[in-house]
Amino acid sequence: MTALQDLHSDYELLDPDDRYRLLIDLGRDLEPMPDPLKTDATLVRGCSASVWVYPVPRDDGTLHFLADSNAAITKGIVALVLLAVQDKSPRQIVDTDIEAALAPFDLKSQLSSNRTQGIPNMIALVRDTAERLAA
Repeated sequence: MTALQDLHSDYELLDPDDRYRLLIDLGRDLEPMPDPLKTDATLVRGCSASVWVYPVPRDDGTLHFLADSNAAITKGIVALVLLAVQDKSPRQIVDTDIEAALAPFDLKSQLSSNRTQGIPNMIALVRDTAERLAA
């Protein structure tokens, strides 16, 4: 089972308040993103909160993403997105259906539209980066 599937097993047993807490905890567990990387170039457009995502190509050919947000739940959402792709090769990321991987969490019915409106843009940034590096 992947980490995302394991997390979903826990997530589906929780009530809505605890789901929020789980997302917040997931965001807290993100590797710290240095402030100098939080620039206009790494800012995800279309999010109600500020979200930054920075790809770090590794020597082994995988991509590691650093991310942060100024809103706790949004930071948890970006952490959830990254669980689907973290430390995979660009080709594996391109081949990953991130939306399908996140579908079991049913975030649109769990969170307000303000919280979820930026998810497609987070996914697009990750996918575009992987496509560029896979070419």
